Amino acid sequence: MLWALVGCLGATPGTTQPRATDLKSQSATPVEHLIVLMQQNHTYDNYFGTYPRGDGFPEGLCVPVNPAHPEGDCIQPFHLGADRVADLDHSYETFLLQFNEGQMDGFVQALNEKQQDGSLAMGYYDDRDIPYYWNLADEYVLFDRFFSSAPGGSIWNRMFWIAGVPGNAANRIPEDGFRDLQTIFDQLQARGISWKFYINHYDPNLNYRALGGIDFLDPQIQWVPLLAFDRFIDDPELSSHIVNLDEYFLDLQNGTLPAVSYILALGATEHPLSSLAIGQQFVKKLIQALMQSDAWDHSAFLITYDDWGGWYDHVPPPQVDAYGYGFRVPALLISPYAKRGYVDSTPYDFTSILKFIQENWGLEPLSERSANANGIQAAFDFTSPPREPRIIPWERACGETGTCADPAPPRFGVIYGMYGTALLLGLILFGWMFTAADVEGYRKDRHER
Repeated sequence: MLWALVGCLGATPGTTQPRATDLKSQSATPVEHLIVLMQQNHTYDNYFGTYPRGDGFPEGLCVPVNPAHPEGDCIQPFHLGADRVADLDHSYETFLLQFNEGQMDGFVQALNEKQQDGSLAMGYYDDRDIPYYWNLADEYVLFDRFFSSAPGGSIWNRMFWIAGVPGNAANRIPEDGFRDLQTIFDQLQARGISWKFYINHYDPNLNYRALGGIDFLDPQIQWVPLLAFDRFIDDPELSSHIVNLDEYFLDLQNGTLPAVSYILALGATEHPLSSLAIGQQFVKKLIQALMQSDAWDHSAFLITYDDWGGWYDHVPPPQVDAYGYGFRVPALLISPYAKRGYVDSTPYDFTSILKFIQENWGLEPLSERSANANGIQAAFDFTSPPREPRIIPWERACGETGTCADPAPPRFGVIYGMYGTALLLGLILFGWMFTAADVEGYRKDRHER
C-alpha cells in the first residue's frame, strides 16, 4: 500500500486529475472511504447517560424546576421507554436558558416557559430502546465529548457539517441561497476526489427555491444544505452527486463507493416523534451492507446527530466562538480500524469531520473553526491490520457492559422466542405510521432552524 506516501501529495497545476477508481490511493491513512450519517435531535445523556462506560449521568443528579431556587423541586433522570415524546423546543433562546451560563440547570425551566412539560427534558433511553447502538459502542468507538457545532437547530449545525461556518447569523436559509460560500464538496470536486450525498426518498425537484410563500422548511431542504446553493442545483456535474439512497447499495455492490459520502436518513432520522426502532434498522442496514462489501477493509462509518433536540446533557459545552459549541450529541465510529470498545473523550464537533477529510485527502482548511478542530484520528488504530467484519446483533446480551440489572420491560427476544421476528416486523410497520413526524415536526417552527 502506498497510502502513507501518496496521501501526502496534492494535485499540482497542469497535471491530469486521477480517475475515481484511482482516488483510493490518495488517502493519508488506510481510510479510503468515509461515510457520515447525521441523524436528529438527541443528546449524549439522552442515549448513553446510563451506558456503563463513558461520561453519563452524575450520581444523584436532580435538576431543579427553578434554578433560582435550587432547594425546591427537582427532576431526576427517568427512563422514557416506548412512550413517544413530542418535538421538544430547541431554539437558541431555549439553549441559553438550559445552558444558564454553564450551570447546566435550566433544562426543565426552559421547556416549561415554552408551555411544554419541562420534566421530559430529563427522560432517557437505554439498551432496552436502542440496543443496536449500545452494541455498536461495545464493539467500536463511542465519543463522549462530541458537541454539536452551534447552539441552535438544523441550519447552523448542518452548515458547519459541510462548510465549517454557520452560513449566516439568522439560522435560516437566505432567500437567495448561500451563494458563493465554499463547502467541503467544492474542495473535493476541485481535486477530483469522489463524493456523493445520498438521500433516502430523494426528490430532485425540491430545493430552497421551492419555499416561495410556504411558511415552513421542508426537511429535505433544511437537512441537505447543498440544496440551498444554486451551483449544486443547476450545474449537472455537481447535482449528479446528490442522489437517492439506492445508489449507496449499488455503489457498494459495484465497487464504486466514493471517497466521501454524506447520508440523510429521511423518514428514519429518530427525530421525535419518529421511531427509534426504524432509525436503528435503517442504520443497521447501511452498516451491514458496508461490512458485506469489498469496501469494508478501507472504510469508516460515522454516526452523529445534528442538535440536542431540547434533551438534557450534563457536560457544559466549551464556548470556542460566538456560535459554539452546542450541547453534546451521540456519535459512534464503526470501522475495521476503530479501537475496540473504546470511549474517545477528545473534544470534537462537526468541523472535526471536515478536519479529518482535509487531513486525509490533503485539502486546505475551510474555515478557522475547521482549522482549529480536533480530527477524529485518535479513534483509530492504524498500527494493526483491519478487523474482520462482525455483524452486530440487534438484541443486547446481558454481559459485562450491559444494564441487565433492570428486568422490565421484558426483552421480547427472550420472552417471546419464536415470535420475536413477527413482533419486530409489527413494530416496524407500526413505526412507519409515524415517520411523517420527521416532516410535520418541522413545519411548525421555521424560526427555530
